Amino acid sequence: PRVNSSLSSDELLLEDLETEGERQLKSLLQQQLDTTVSIEQCKSKRRCFAPAAFYKPFGEEAAGALTLSQFQALEESNKETSSLRELGLSDSEILLWK
Repeated sequence: PRVNSSLSSDELLLEDLETEGERQLKSLLQQQLDTTVSIEQCKSKRRCFAPAAFYKPFGEEAAGALTLSQFQALEESNKETSSLRELGLSDSEILLWK
């Protein structure tokens, strides 16, 4: 922060203080004005997004009266299926795996 040394800390002028938002804007402006960027730097800043999650509730299988052990087994099977789906396997590949 830019502070006038002749003023006490209680008398600081708000116009003389640089806010966090102003610092962020200056930083973004400097990044935009910097034209000495290489392709490698651009590639290193590239963001990769994870594929969308596929949610399939197991409400149909859990409908009705189940014991706790049956429900836990169903939930464990559902966790295994969802982890296999996250690995990129299709439904037919998951059935083949099981």
